[in-house]
Amino acid sequence: MSRTRTALLAALVLVAGASGTAVAATPSADAGIAAIPCSVDYKVQNQWDTGFTAAVTVTNNSTAKSSWALKWSYAGNQQVTSGWNAKISQSGTAVTAANETYNGSLATGGSVSFGFNGTYSGTNALPTTFTLDGVTCNVDDGSSGGGGGTTDPSGRVDNPYAGAKVYVNPEWSAKAAAETGGSRISNQPTGVWLDRIAAINGVGGGMGLRAHLDAALAQKGSGEEVVQLVVYDLPGRDCAALASNGELGPTEIGRYETEFIDPIAAILADSKYSSLRIVTTIEIDSLPNLVTNTGSKATATPQCDTMLANGNYVKGVGYALNKLGAIPNVYNYIDAGHHGWLGWDDNFAPSANLFYQAANAEGATVNDVAGFITNTANYSALKENNFTINDSVNGVSVRQSKWVDWNRYVDELSYAQAFRNELVSVGFNSGIGMLIDTSRNGWGGSARPTGPGATTSVDTYVDGGRYDRRIQVGNWCNQSGAGLGERPQAAPATGIDAYVWMKPPGESDGSSTAIANDEGKGFDRMCDPTYTGNARNGNNMSGALPNAPLSGHWFSAQFQQLMANAYPPL
Repeated sequence: MSRTRTALLAALVLVAGASGTAVAATPSADAGIAAIPCSVDYKVQNQWDTGFTAAVTVTNNSTAKSSWALKWSYAGNQQVTSGWNAKISQSGTAVTAANETYNGSLATGGSVSFGFNGTYSGTNALPTTFTLDGVTCNVDDGSSGGGGGTTDPSGRVDNPYAGAKVYVNPEWSAKAAAETGGSRISNQPTGVWLDRIAAINGVGGGMGLRAHLDAALAQKGSGEEVVQLVVYDLPGRDCAALASNGELGPTEIGRYETEFIDPIAAILADSKYSSLRIVTTIEIDSLPNLVTNTGSKATATPQCDTMLANGNYVKGVGYALNKLGAIPNVYNYIDAGHHGWLGWDDNFAPSANLFYQAANAEGATVNDVAGFITNTANYSALKENNFTINDSVNGVSVRQSKWVDWNRYVDELSYAQAFRNELVSVGFNSGIGMLIDTSRNGWGGSARPTGPGATTSVDTYVDGGRYDRRIQVGNWCNQSGAGLGERPQAAPATGIDAYVWMKPPGESDGSSTAIANDEGKGFDRMCDPTYTGNARNGNNMSGALPNAPLSGHWFSAQFQQLMANAYPPL
């Protein structure tokens, strides 16, 4: 994310461009923040012969609003056909986008984003004037770098996903296409996992990092291309789960730095790859464990206590951020767990503070952080539409239901947006964005509720209406009933840079039984469908599918289930 986005938006004067996006020009020196009541970032993300997709972000620099309406007019015959995150209407050439019930609040300095599809013939000229509640706004896009998305002086863009294609991993794509019905999704972009030192050069004849980057260049063509990497090999990795334990022992921070991070950084810094936008997901399942699974907590493990005491999670994440963040076209996103992990009051603020500590460790600064990612390789529903955290049944709050269990959040979108605000409040840059992994959180199929549950009790209300059909929100391994979620897309909601498939659908979370291997992966009973649970899942059944292979290995039965239960459906 741009480190100077607020200043740029406040100081831009709009000139119309002919390239399909708006072009920002620097104003005179006496232009100031107070003189600009609002700013609008209007981007044409995709365009074809007769249609286009646009993304709009509105920033309010005046008095806070409880509702809003943005208006503009087209010079041509553009017609809005469908939209999201705003109520969009059109009369002739005049368009009005008004807030939905859930995004009417617009604080001073706050932003809201929406998007739409439209048709046109001839030329798709950009609107030149926007008004927010009758007040004229300036417009910025900063696309002089050709990428789409606001740029800062270093050439970095505000949202790396905006206006860009995303790399389709040919190895995953081939496995998906080989499955019955798999060709429906085999062209979707997924994350490339660097989960051991050997993965840098390729394992078992497979593609290494350079091979993936070379393939991304071939896919890129003349446009922009994002490559998604998961950097995942900390010492004492994933201290609360055996299935994803790694190859490095708790004290091997030196090996992590010199044998893992340094070689990755050297490859990414190669000028050959400077035209790619490289998104790095930094060390999932690490820092959150230090908050929730240490000390006197019932969920604590000796392994997590060790990693808290020796500081190697914090040091490792800081080192990775520093080394990778020094590369201009790399965008670091730190793992931020998910709402069913960090959404409780005891975990929420302490996690943000710990992340800030890590982002300032080993030479790193908050400027090395583009944003955060939630729900990586997890199953939390994106948005629960049949109940909210503010509902009550017979005077009993939803928070008191067995499923919610006093959490502040019921779904991933509300958690990610709120956690972003918390992160900014503790010192992260205001321009940070969030990613949400939607690869396996669709929860469609015949079991998907069509409306709220019965109001007999708060539990019947929540359990009858929730899309997430897990037995317990702490269940994480190869979950029965899960489906593909929203397809990858850029800027889908306020504060969200993209929905992504960082966990490649069809790759196992862990084996159902113990399997000997040379990958450092243990057997976790949470992947055993007969397991009756532990303190971390409320001593419930694991909900895992049977006959699963080692984590990261292809699991055909799960892939078929994910397609069958996809939501939106395939």
